[in-house]
Amino acid sequence: MAHSATTTLDASIPTDLDSARAKLVYLYLAATGGATADDLCDDLSVTKGTVLSITGTLQDRGYLERRNGRYELA
Repeated sequence: MAHSATTTLDASIPTDLDSARAKLVYLYLAATGGATADDLCDDLSVTKGTVLSITGTLQDRGYLERRNGRYELA
């Protein structure tokens, strides 16, 4: 019997995020450790404008930082 390794993600979504897309971006960044705006657009099938709006909101609320062209959870 083969055993497979599983990875669990322990990420709590901030309670003040109302948008499903904002929650999705937050969870994606928690799971991946960070991403560029293009990564978010491609992998989550959202427009660049939407990504920039969501990441701006997450930055304003202190949940997100931009480092070396990548968005990462603060």
